Amino acid sequence: MREDTETTVLRTMVQVDGDMASYLTAGRRDGQPVLLLHGTYWSRVWLPVLDHLADAGLRPVAVDLPGLGRSGGQLTPESATVPALAGWVTRFAAALKLSGPIAVAGHDIGGAIAQHLLAHDRLDVSRLALVNSVLYDSWPAPHVAQFRDSDTAEGVLAARRQAVTRALAGAATESLIAEYVDPWTDGRVRRSWTALAGAADNRYTLDLVPALQRSTTPKLLIWGEDDLHETVEYADRFASEIPHAMLIRIPNADHIPTESAPDRIGRALADFFTA
Repeated sequence: MREDTETTVLRTMVQVDGDMASYLTAGRRDGQPVLLLHGTYWSRVWLPVLDHLADAGLRPVAVDLPGLGRSGGQLTPESATVPALAGWVTRFAAALKLSGPIAVAGHDIGGAIAQHLLAHDRLDVSRLALVNSVLYDSWPAPHVAQFRDSDTAEGVLAARRQAVTRALAGAATESLIAEYVDPWTDGRVRRSWTALAGAADNRYTLDLVPALQRSTTPKLLIWGEDDLHETVEYADRFASEIPHAMLIRIPNADHIPTESAPDRIGRALADFFTA
């Protein structure tokens, strides 16, 4: 996996709840922190934009949730819920000694965690960005929901490869697909992912709507228009119903638009977080 760019993206670890949490970071340690959360994928979805954020003087931190990506531990159905993961993220932020207002971005179910952090004041969220995030009752997607009642990780690797290939759309190459799928070659990660799938429940986003409608925090939505499950119509609705929210559409991009339009999205996020 390519983990170094011109601005020196580094993967490092910190202990949270007795296990090692892995994260990608770049830029100056005294830069304004930007916490980047993944969902059913892993921190690799944020790699294409980290250099843009670092070049803007920010300190991006793209963490792998417990049991996923390169992080240690293993999720259970109880620890894989959105509220439980939001609690884990607050402990991760504390372990890194991230203090003061923190900008947060979320992709996929990571967007639900980010919304939860804001709506329930789990962190002092200064700005919120959502990239092809779960919203309202848009989730779980069928290719995730099929594993909700499964007590094994059988079939996860093949299903993840298929989902990654579709989500990367025109950016997909065999080597890039292999990078994205690599964590699921570990049975522990497959079991954690199955727990995440089993805990997927859209009430965790539906219940947040009243608090989000009262929120005055600036919000940016960035959306690959070709996403078949987290469709751009949900983003349109969110931008029209939730105050202080704006939407940027990314044409010819699917569920992982950071790979399809890294420069455009990187600049948009950097401008938003430094405004």
